[in-house]
Amino acid sequence: MMAAFHFVRQCAQKHTLSDSRSAFVRMVMLALLAVALASATQTAAAQDIAFTVTVSGEGVLRTAPDMATLSFAVVTHDEHPDDARSKNATASASALNAVRALGVEEKDIRLDGLQLSPRREYDPDRRIYREDGFDATRSVQVIVRDLDALPGLVAAVVEGGANRIDNVQYGLDDRAATELEVLALAVQRAKEKAHVMATELGGELGRAIQINEQGVSVPQPRFRMDSMEMAAMSKDTGGNPDAFAQGELEVRASVTVVFRLLDAADSQ
Repeated sequence: MMAAFHFVRQCAQKHTLSDSRSAFVRMVMLALLAVALASATQTAAAQDIAFTVTVSGEGVLRTAPDMATLSFAVVTHDEHPDDARSKNATASASALNAVRALGVEEKDIRLDGLQLSPRREYDPDRRIYREDGFDATRSVQVIVRDLDALPGLVAAVVEGGANRIDNVQYGLDDRAATELEVLALAVQRAKEKAHVMATELGGELGRAIQINEQGVSVPQPRFRMDSMEMAAMSKDTGGNPDAFAQGELEVRASVTVVFRLLDAADSQ
């Protein structure tokens, strides 16, 4: 590249050129100079990339859940849709009153719309489906912030009229703070790994020049309750605490960090 640059310069010095030709030569020289500068920049960038180390870090935080979401439904049946709807309204009001009686705030109760659908049952003798009245279904979600009250709450809603417990899902009330904490652990782990790698290579770890979050995982364990468990729960109005052991949540976060590597001359 530099040889071509000198060649054009020598040509300009040896010959008397017209103004237009001189302008052309100057343009060529400027173009060659720009290419040379770009090549030098790319070379410097390549060298900078060559003196980096890329590591991944994972943070793990185990913590007990401090809230739960109880999802249940009230399902009523009748041959006439209006009667099925009326029965559901009565049973739903009873179940919700049981929730409120335990001190759950209105903002923590979500009542979904009523669903009315025909019930179809299979007749194995005739091998056909036959209509059997109507089902009215209303789903409810309740946020429980006192986990000690959860068994009694489930027993109360079953006694009050709920006949389907969809699931109990455990979680964290302040999830954002936990995410930041586990991300910090992931970054610390990445730095520790990079330091060990740099030391083994006889170098020194420089500053981080790039970091990417790979994601934060907060699993929410849940369980479902079948009809037999619901029947047992309705007989035991105090609930069964052992059936609601929530265990621990394992929150995970992962990051990828690029660090500069310094040699002995850079560190001085």
